[in-house]
Amino acid sequence: MEVDSPRSYYDGDRTMKARQNGIVQPLLTDLYQITMAYAYWKAEKIKDHAIFDLFFRKSPFQGEFTIFAGLEECLKFLQNFHYSDSDIEYLRTTLPSSIEPDFYHYLRHLTAKDVKVYAVEEGSVVFPRIPLLRVEGPLIVVQLLETTMLTLVNYASLMATNAARYRIAAGKQMTLLEFGLRRAQGPDGGLSASKYAYIGGFDGTSNVLAGKLFNIPVRGTHAHSYITSFTDFAELRTTKLKDCSTGQDVDLVVQCQEYREQLSHLLLNTDPNEASNGELAAMISFAIAFPQGFMALVDTYDVLRSGLLNFCAVALALNSLGYKAIGIRIDSGDLAYLSCKAREFFEIVAARYNLPWFAKLTIVASNDINEDTILSLNEQGHKIDCFGIGTHLVTCQRQPALGCVYKMVEINNKPKIKLSQDVAKVTMPGRKNVFRLYSADGHALIDLLQRSDEPEPKVGEKVLCRHPFQESKRAYVIPSRVEPLYKLYWNDGKLTAPLPDLQQVRQRVQDSLRTLRQDHKRNLNPTPYKVSVSKDLYSFMHDLWLQSAPIGELS
Repeated sequence: MEVDSPRSYYDGDRTMKARQNGIVQPLLTDLYQITMAYAYWKAEKIKDHAIFDLFFRKSPFQGEFTIFAGLEECLKFLQNFHYSDSDIEYLRTTLPSSIEPDFYHYLRHLTAKDVKVYAVEEGSVVFPRIPLLRVEGPLIVVQLLETTMLTLVNYASLMATNAARYRIAAGKQMTLLEFGLRRAQGPDGGLSASKYAYIGGFDGTSNVLAGKLFNIPVRGTHAHSYITSFTDFAELRTTKLKDCSTGQDVDLVVQCQEYREQLSHLLLNTDPNEASNGELAAMISFAIAFPQGFMALVDTYDVLRSGLLNFCAVALALNSLGYKAIGIRIDSGDLAYLSCKAREFFEIVAARYNLPWFAKLTIVASNDINEDTILSLNEQGHKIDCFGIGTHLVTCQRQPALGCVYKMVEINNKPKIKLSQDVAKVTMPGRKNVFRLYSADGHALIDLLQRSDEPEPKVGEKVLCRHPFQESKRAYVIPSRVEPLYKLYWNDGKLTAPLPDLQQVRQRVQDSLRTLRQDHKRNLNPTPYKVSVSKDLYSFMHDLWLQSAPIGELS
């Protein structure tokens, strides 16, 4: 849950107010982090200095890009990192009785003031093996940060990536709304989903608390229950609506019935009584409550023979009193066909009553929509203006986890490597910097990892880029632009680089995606983006690999 009292970052004379997520605290971790901390402490490794890389090994959703998100939450966590008295008391009752009391005293006074964090800018497109964060500091402290930082980055980046993929599939002009709170993994998952869907490119959310906390536009109409709660016009306690021109109260029921009779012959050539009176009564009630923002759900009974007919009747009645309806939502059925028929109905009404705006009424679709559904609807020539997307978006059903890891790469100035029979799990040792090299056409061409003491690549100068593990894969690159990806965000217990607001991160996502070629972003069989290492890093890594790997003996 978000607490209402804001915390502050201090950067010289700059203060940034930020809400702190109340459940993000040092005990939001795995037990083994704390038992390792005690073992380190017992081994007198308090002054050891370590570097950890946080990265992922494969982009999600069978794609070739990921959106990095969650950095701001990591920095809030660092700013508030400390163990409270109640935390220490809980640990005393949970950990083995053999743990020395002085360890708890040590924990009680731990902070992140000696930690440094270098990171890629939040909202950036990132790729496998590129460290998203480089965390440096006292071994015990940076070890204790692992689980919390992973949980803050993993879902945020997965969710932002999922949302960005939906945006690419839907196109720039489509309105996308996140409707997933009721299907999310708990309340905090729901809030995170709303926030990172917005960052990834969605236009709004149904989640009211997310709107308040993150200043995200909130949208919504009504459920089927509102329609089914009415049976007939007799249940309407209020039937009058004020005419915008005359100020007089007008009986909306009478007008709606008259328009429905006209429209039943114009649109369907059927008896108007085939449409549901209860549905019309519900729409009239909702229109009286929201005459300036009338949008109706039209699939409770029958979209074509009842829902659309009743909506158009109410919309025309509102128009006669000086109000403009917004549109409809379809929540079931053949969305492509029904949206086309709805647009056809609107165009007929627009022509018959000389109301050009009626032809452009908004059509919202929300029916278990996923990325493939949108692509299929595109092929079918739908007439939808807005998608309301819930379950598949917020639960990331296509891939429920990103798989970020947090690995030690150096301790006390000694680079470390983790070996594995699975080459994909071999880590890249030492303190590294990352650069993105761009081609002459302005697109990102390749990411380059270097040892931190190497000179930066320069524009117009040839750079040898090597595959980290396949010796024969290498190429010379002459970059037209070189972008250093790391910034120092945290040092000496405070923020050291300005953090963008949510709108700026959202814009960063779109700007960053535009630097990728279309073939890297396509849904089916995207071209892999290249991540490389420098000649020096390649040689160093493989030398350390040979030094660290045991030599077998055959007999």
